[in-house]
Amino acid sequence: MLVRRGYLMTILIQNIQTNRMERFERGPREPMPHANETLTVGEFRGSSLSQLLWTTSQTMQSWVAFRHLWGAPIYVPYAFKRIGEGGHAAQSQHYAGTAFDVAQNLTNAGRTLMRQLAERSGLWSYVEPAYLTPTWVGGRDGNEFI
Repeated sequence: MLVRRGYLMTILIQNIQTNRMERFERGPREPMPHANETLTVGEFRGSSLSQLLWTTSQTMQSWVAFRHLWGAPIYVPYAFKRIGEGGHAAQSQHYAGTAFDVAQNLTNAGRTLMRQLAERSGLWSYVEPAYLTPTWVGGRDGNEFI
């Protein structure tokens, strides 16, 4: 199903603190819930064609904290993907909405700095090494339900 501009998307967020599922309806230019206006729904959705997105409150909190540490906007072309939309392994955390591939617009030096900050921050359970992802920085949240 194609997503047309202006349509609302349904966002499901597993709230780790309350152990409840939260449901939101937002447009692509609106902020992601729990992201303190540091990430839009469209950025989180990336190239996915889904109108139903999901993630966890912990993932959004990790994103907000990392964005704060970085101190500047971060280009986010990939976060959420549905199974079958391609580009990721069969067990990708993008399918759980708990992974970010970012910073494709930075120089190699900029990505190195971001990758080092991500590793030192302790906010992500896994940061992809540069030899696997030389043109982006990949971070995975450690509180997935898969």
